[in-house]
Amino acid sequence: MAPKVFSTTAALLWALQATQPVQAKLEAEETDTHLVLSNDRFHTEVDKSRGTVSSLVLDGQDLLGPRSGNSGQGPYLDCYCTPSGFWTPGRSEPEFELYSGTDSTGTDYGGIRMADTYLPTGQVLEQYWFLRDGETGLHTFSRVAYHNETTPFLRNLQELRVLFRPSSDMWTHLLSKKGNYAPLPNFDNQGEWPVVQDATWYLGNTPDDPYVVEMADYFTKYTFSDPFRDLDAYGLFADGSNTEDGSTFGAWMVMNTKDTYFGGPTHSDLTVDGIVYNYISSNHHGDQTPNITNGFDRTFGPQYYYFNKYPEGSDILELHADAAQFADPEWNAEFYDSIAEHVANYVPSSDRATWKLHVDLPKNAERALAVLSQNGVDFQDNVLDTEAYQYWGEIDAEGYATIPMVKAGTYRLTIYADNIFGYYVKDNVVVEPSGKGKNKHDKRHMTHARWREETEGKEIWRIGKPDRSCAEYLHGAAPDKEHTLEPEQYRIYWGDWDYPTDFPDGVHFKVGESDEAKDWNYIHWSVFGGKANYERPETYVGTGDVNNWTISFDLERDQIHRKRQATFTVQLAGAKTAAGNTDRFNASEPHANLQYTVSVNGQDLEPWIIPYNQSSSCGVRSGATCYNVGHKFEFHPRLLKEGENELVLSLPYNATNYEPAKLAESVYVQYDALRFEIV
Repeated sequence: MAPKVFSTTAALLWALQATQPVQAKLEAEETDTHLVLSNDRFHTEVDKSRGTVSSLVLDGQDLLGPRSGNSGQGPYLDCYCTPSGFWTPGRSEPEFELYSGTDSTGTDYGGIRMADTYLPTGQVLEQYWFLRDGETGLHTFSRVAYHNETTPFLRNLQELRVLFRPSSDMWTHLLSKKGNYAPLPNFDNQGEWPVVQDATWYLGNTPDDPYVVEMADYFTKYTFSDPFRDLDAYGLFADGSNTEDGSTFGAWMVMNTKDTYFGGPTHSDLTVDGIVYNYISSNHHGDQTPNITNGFDRTFGPQYYYFNKYPEGSDILELHADAAQFADPEWNAEFYDSIAEHVANYVPSSDRATWKLHVDLPKNAERALAVLSQNGVDFQDNVLDTEAYQYWGEIDAEGYATIPMVKAGTYRLTIYADNIFGYYVKDNVVVEPSGKGKNKHDKRHMTHARWREETEGKEIWRIGKPDRSCAEYLHGAAPDKEHTLEPEQYRIYWGDWDYPTDFPDGVHFKVGESDEAKDWNYIHWSVFGGKANYERPETYVGTGDVNNWTISFDLERDQIHRKRQATFTVQLAGAKTAAGNTDRFNASEPHANLQYTVSVNGQDLEPWIIPYNQSSSCGVRSGATCYNVGHKFEFHPRLLKEGENELVLSLPYNATNYEPAKLAESVYVQYDALRFEIV
């Protein structure tokens, strides 16, 4: 449970003052061993021997702790991007630059650039850190460049991340978003926790651990992953129990811009687990990653690592709200324009514009979103053009959306909304630069659209809510009442939800009678248990009750008489084929391309083949929204009959893949929504 909010008048005044800009002297200096940035409240150092931040001090409080291995440092950059795997730049032949200046608002700033080359291939990684006068955080950029005509294809950018990795015991809680936070487990007891899955531990042997009492019996970094649409700021909180004067502190990664990431608003990734991540590129949940080829040169950012201090007793949500206010692409735009000369590839405001939309939305649309992304492709695949950026904005009830700071270019517009099947898609949306000068923000681009929900006839029924997630089903977003914070169940290690116990006879869903929150599981497995299942280590294959799910529904004669087509639409929040999250075809895996079959009253329809490059590792990594896919099964209504009908949804029996890590081997799908129509 979070500490009580400190609410005295004095404390409120103190907190207000603590969040206001402070007129302080900004210093940027270099010694033989370090580069240093500091103002009156905040001090940071970059260690020249390692290329990482080695000191962070806010109002006299050490935020990092002593270095121990890779802990006690950051924010620092590393990647899984070399032929041999992981590499942390800064330890080969690093180059450093120190910057100082005054931005267009009259505020002093200092900056540090670290660049290092991976000598076997020539690829370059750069990290930038900037500090402004009066601020208590670091503005960060990260760059990857590869210029090699001899070896034009290197590999994929499987992981690129910036890490704030403290060793200090001051940090007591972690938070990914407003509704998902918890106390940190006591890692001194880690020797008593069995490893049940990749980066997942069973904490039930220490039942008095605050994490067990409040959050779950299992701890995994995936519990704190979230779709990027939902993220503003996330990080660590210190409740004052281990700080020098009892004050509370926060260490936050603020997503003030999201345009240089990949995968769009449904992309999800790790945020915090004791480390505060900025996961720039990864395929944890199955999204694609860009290939590093000759000419690849992209700078990611800015993002803002922000550190705040509040009075004793302040609440984690109060410090989070303070950080989240900076999650705005227009915040500090003048400053970023001023440092553009130092940051390779940064696009200044003069080459951006404000884009506006008005759309006539379908009836019942909720949480509508407009997405600008790479032209001509699904926004989930926007890694194909490494110069393309991505943007999205909420659409209000009247159909208006505004997206500021859009890089000039040609985009695909995609619109989607809760309750609505399908998307609105329009290519060749041109955004022209606003230009320089006093009125550079006055030029606004207005796009008009009329969107109607896709339909294949009269809707007979639907299961679930089309919202790109499996949250509405059993063990989805329903709260876990056994723990005081009542986390969403899908966030907890999947092995805690035993499918054969929940569905001893399999899934049999009767339209109009069954309850999707109780009678439809959040994961449709091919086989359950076995590897990486702590609760059920023996595989349960079943006799068709795992891989086959049945939907029964009644029809009247006039619903099928003299009709010409029936359509069964399946939208998936994610699907794991035998390709896992790699997007690589392996001929030795018979289910790399996964066959999904629908039977209508005993008659099999042509299978849907879910391709290897649309595979996710979603549910087993605590995901409810991953790479969305869908399909329409069309057939003649003569397969239907008056009275009760049955659809059987089938995955291949006992279908698995080889998993080198400790992860579930079963293939599976996670449903977004299903709909049955006749015309």
